Amino acid sequence: MSALQAQLKADLTRAMRAGERPTMSVLRTALAAIANAEAQAVPHTPASQMNSTPIAGATAGLGSTDIPRRTLTDDEMREVIGAERSERLMVADTLHEAGRGADAQRLRDEASVLERYL
Repeated sequence: MSALQAQLKADLTRAMRAGERPTMSVLRTALAAIANAEAQAVPHTPASQMNSTPIAGATAGLGSTDIPRRTLTDDEMREVIGAERSERLMVADTLHEAGRGADAQRLRDEASVLERYL
């Protein structure tokens, strides 16, 4: 686990203990986005090359479809967090134009939490 990921998890724990629901939500979302970025595409294996199993196209054996996750660098994690922040700011602008100022402010607050990690 990288230093940035450890900091996110530590801050999430602190926010949970303090009952800071908006901070908890945005940190969980950031950690989930990082986990999604670490996932790798599952290689496609034609059915003709798979084991003979009762279900067409299935593979047999415990862990037969598991693949290792990528390990992101801190810079790559910052890119993911930056994208999350940018998305929130873009949606906040749209909501503000639509007259939903409270929702726009909530997203701007979430973006400011994410900005601490960039």
